[in-house]
Amino acid sequence: MVGTSTRDDAAVYRLNDEVALVQSVDVFTPVVDDPYTFGQVAAANALSDIYAMGARPILALSIIGFPVGKLPLSDMHEILKGGVDKAREAGIDVVGGHSLEDNEPKYGLCVTGVVHPDRFILNSSAQPGDVLVLTKPLGSGVLTHAIKQGRADAEAIEAVVHVMSRLNRDASEVMIETGVSACTDVTGFGLLGHLMEMIQGSRVSARIFARRVPVLGGVRERMMEGICPGGTRKNLEFYGRHVEWAAEVKDVDRLILADAQTSGGLLISVPRERAGRLTQGLAARGVEAWAQIGEIVPLKDRPRVYVSNE
Repeated sequence: MVGTSTRDDAAVYRLNDEVALVQSVDVFTPVVDDPYTFGQVAAANALSDIYAMGARPILALSIIGFPVGKLPLSDMHEILKGGVDKAREAGIDVVGGHSLEDNEPKYGLCVTGVVHPDRFILNSSAQPGDVLVLTKPLGSGVLTHAIKQGRADAEAIEAVVHVMSRLNRDASEVMIETGVSACTDVTGFGLLGHLMEMIQGSRVSARIFARRVPVLGGVRERMMEGICPGGTRKNLEFYGRHVEWAAEVKDVDRLILADAQTSGGLLISVPRERAGRLTQGLAARGVEAWAQIGEIVPLKDRPRVYVSNE
């Protein structure tokens, strides 16, 4: 029912009139030093694709590459334990997997979920007039890059780990209860990249108000010091060609909107009349940093994003 044509977050395969399978896989290298925390973040990131589709995860398989002989096997154990514990927090088991020897650690999950064939949520069905809601702050790419350089303080590390390891389950459940037009999760292509996928598939445009976008503390300061991942700069270069920037939007804010996220939040396109219900539900469920960051607008000549400070 869903394949690669819309660049959606997961594949959907109908089993019968009541059940469709939802599947996705995600693997990456460490973004933090602690192996257990890395396992937790990687698992939360993989589960996010299922939540973005409005589905419920039911099981996962692990995939791990590890430099045997270069790092202690206890590190591999901790990575796997972190992933298993995060999966259990999501209410599922890791039922198997595959390991291989590699030059550097890599870890992730292949996650299977279920959804009613008539109720999954696409990234390609946003409608003009919808409000755009983001459920996690941006900046994890910058802060994890700072961690690798030894230039992140303990407070910043704690904050970014908390954001990256938090499941998108609560936000997804509120989204399902509310009834929304479209959804995607914000990961490696940054907010701009994933928003572009949404509006290109939906044949609409979008307006973003940069000052409304939540950003992790310390991100702007690190960027002013020159700390910025290469992937973030590449995102801005590639997706920025589809953006009309208001003159007052600073360069640092343009980069933040393109920052390559790990286990980012859901980007939800919700009919304006339901936006209050959605945000009230997010607040009630303890989703900490949600924000209404923009809106979907009609297509003119081609899909584009208009960014201002407002």
